Amino acid sequence: MASSKRNNQLHIDAEALSTLALVQEGLISPVETLMTQEEAIEVRKTKMYKDVAFPFPFLLTPGGKKNEECLKSLEKGDVVELFNEGKQVGELTVEETFHIDPIERLKCIYGTADESHPGVKCTIKRLGRIAVTGEYRVNYPLITASKKMVQDKIKEVNAKNVSALMLAANPLNRAHERIIRQTLDQSDLVVLFLLKPFTKDGLRYDVRYDAILTFIENFLPNNKVIIVPLENSYIFAGYNELILDALVAKNYGCNRLVIGKNHAGLGLFYDNNTLNSIFDATKDIDIEVNTFEEYVYCNKCRTLVSTTTCPHGQHHHIHYHSPSILSLIKEGMMPPSILVRREVSASILSAMFPDRFENLQKIYDSLMPNDGLMEEHTEEDFYINLMGLYQTTSLT
Repeated sequence: MASSKRNNQLHIDAEALSTLALVQEGLISPVETLMTQEEAIEVRKTKMYKDVAFPFPFLLTPGGKKNEECLKSLEKGDVVELFNEGKQVGELTVEETFHIDPIERLKCIYGTADESHPGVKCTIKRLGRIAVTGEYRVNYPLITASKKMVQDKIKEVNAKNVSALMLAANPLNRAHERIIRQTLDQSDLVVLFLLKPFTKDGLRYDVRYDAILTFIENFLPNNKVIIVPLENSYIFAGYNELILDALVAKNYGCNRLVIGKNHAGLGLFYDNNTLNSIFDATKDIDIEVNTFEEYVYCNKCRTLVSTTTCPHGQHHHIHYHSPSILSLIKEGMMPPSILVRREVSASILSAMFPDRFENLQKIYDSLMPNDGLMEEHTEEDFYINLMGLYQTTSLT
């Protein structure tokens, strides 16, 4: 990049860095760089960018007093170093700076500026009043590696029908498994985007990743599912999420996006006094968007069923309510295997409660059937076999 008479620094957080990297890698194309003021005004008015739906201007507006002082001093052609957590992660050559209205920006992203909204409450603290645009580069190996991994896998299996699933899997349950299998039936390859939020709510990413990997490696065909981390920053909010999900999936190489009918962003919304749906918003993205039904366990059908095909009432249904299942896990309890596969529960609990038992081997040998041989067992082995005891019904 061009040199400059000045050398300035802007400090950005992990969310901004991740989002800049997504765009740099072409994963939110047609957005390929920061927008100018003229482009921002047009996108805010039309919700379109280069004839493709895009919900709000893509801007860099870092908050904080030092950042604001730096932004006020910038001139066209200046080179700005980008820092995250005290480490230089990139640089930007200034094209222009301009003021924005933070309240209007929040409304563009979330549909509201009410600080009781959790997203607004978090974002307003990090949102500045001055935007900067220009060519930039950032160093963020995670996204670069993920993109190459998917491209290599598509070539390896010669996949023609590539489907994307966006899952939090917090935790992975039997309904998730059904959805993954159904998507596999219609795909050469499923790219499972595992959401990686910038909060500490729920299970850690590595715990969720290992749980899904356990399911894939033991219960699905080889080479048909690949897990990709998707850092869903504040830009993935409201109905914006599905538009950006569709763009990301397409730019990773998928030709189909599969979403649940209960997805928060799927409903109708008003835009420019016109009633729209996500299907209107994604028609120019050139990706097929399919929906799946909600699954429950029916104690009359005695299996997983769709709520639209089961003839029995809700009082016969067991719902796969992730927060409730997570509450059991956080208390150290194994969810019933009708909710979570025992191998998945074992993976999660052994990670969350390491070295939980003082003498695991003694407990295992005392309770579990064996072949008369002394074998060492892991905590995962213990949980898996413990669930086997829970499922023994001859005395009940």
